[in-house]
Amino acid sequence: MDPHRHERVAESIREELEELISCELADPRVGGASITEALLSPDFRHAHIRLSLQGTPKEQEQTLAGINHAKPFLKRELTDRLQLYRMPELHFEPDLPASLAAKAPQILKRIKRGRLKTEKNPIS
Repeated sequence: MDPHRHERVAESIREELEELISCELADPRVGGASITEALLSPDFRHAHIRLSLQGTPKEQEQTLAGINHAKPFLKRELTDRLQLYRMPELHFEPDLPASLAAKAPQILKRIKRGRLKTEKNPIS
């Protein structure tokens, strides 16, 4: 068996789902969402899909609910496009919890400011 097959299948699933969610999913609940990672179980039975969700925590919950509601459609489309022997069961989860995702830009700014201060004033 090809040692890189697992990585190739995970990347193919990520790319196809990204296209399906952004272009072909017509659910009004689905707002800004992009796929950050697709993790496959060793037996190819489960795929954990991590999503980067945008908007308020309530909008993020609605987006995740809309995507979970569309699982049968997404799985059917993936089956047609990828032609795998066994299509894994899809499990969608946010990349960051909604409360932390809303604070992430502020946290990143603080980290950046902290690094800039240390660069200007090096400790000797």
